[in-house]
Amino acid sequence: MNHVLYLSAASDLSSVGTPTLWAVTILGVLLLLVLDFLVTRRPHEVSMREAVGWSAFYIALPLAFGAWIWSRFGSQQGVEYLTGYLVEKSLSVDNLFVFMLLLAAFAVPAVLAQRVLLYGIAGALVLRAVFIALGAAALQTLDFAFLLFAIILLATAVKLLRDALSGHQQEVDINKMRSVKLLRKVMPVVNDYHGTKMTVRQGAKRALTPFALVVVAVLATDVVFAVDSVPAVYGITEDPYLVFATNAFALLGLRALYFVLHAALSRLVHLSYGLAIILAFIGLKLGLHWAHGIWDSVPQIPTLASLGVIIGVLVVVTVTSLRATRGGNLPGDREVVAERH
Repeated sequence: MNHVLYLSAASDLSSVGTPTLWAVTILGVLLLLVLDFLVTRRPHEVSMREAVGWSAFYIALPLAFGAWIWSRFGSQQGVEYLTGYLVEKSLSVDNLFVFMLLLAAFAVPAVLAQRVLLYGIAGALVLRAVFIALGAAALQTLDFAFLLFAIILLATAVKLLRDALSGHQQEVDINKMRSVKLLRKVMPVVNDYHGTKMTVRQGAKRALTPFALVVVAVLATDVVFAVDSVPAVYGITEDPYLVFATNAFALLGLRALYFVLHAALSRLVHLSYGLAIILAFIGLKLGLHWAHGIWDSVPQIPTLASLGVIIGVLVVVTVTSLRATRGGNLPGDREVVAERH
């Protein structure tokens, strides 16, 4: 069967995403979000059995979709999709750690945790869609877009490595978060949670609840992570449809994955080193790709090789992290830098 890549009339970027495929995918993502909101409509503590079941579903679904991409469009698109998904899933674990600190800093009741996470995921999907569109536009109009993406990733990698090497404990200070400070200037804030209500009446005025503050704080972190993750996956594939699909599938399973990994997150003490290496590697790949467009003699890094490097790095940092924290011996608190919020 001949597979023809869809090419927009206004774009030089080839994509497997036909208008029909885009519509079906977006509809599917929206339906999954609605399903998650229905599941969490009644606040409750998430059991490990429930979390594992949903996590298995949200891992099996993107893998099955990747198999379909491979069979329908060929091995090149299949490898690009799987590599991009792995990168985004790895970065999403870092998202989860920040979410964990935010939930702790705001003292979010356990029964409300998954609804906060779901708002964060929905916001992240919207922000990623915006950044993906901006990234596609940049690739179409700017000759140096790949170089710009490379610089962003290399700068992020350096920052992650520097923070990891600093070794000192850093916590989320909600009183210093600009988004929280702005909200408190606009409206009064009550001290107690009122279920999933964002506002409550306090005398003659409306007041924000802590639930509203933590949702806004989570959404604020989504902006920063979108800046990092979208260039990273564009370093794997230039297809905007595959970029969107990998981001969507990586994000949709975060709600359940959070509860599965909650206890294990503190043991991934070397994750920042791994993410720094991965982002630096993709930044190098983007830089070489940009240079190859100017000088044909400059080599490029194949996507399959990228997949091998990413898997290797993740395996190594996972093993070393588990060994370093064996027996509950945590060598130090995992760092999260206040500037990222």
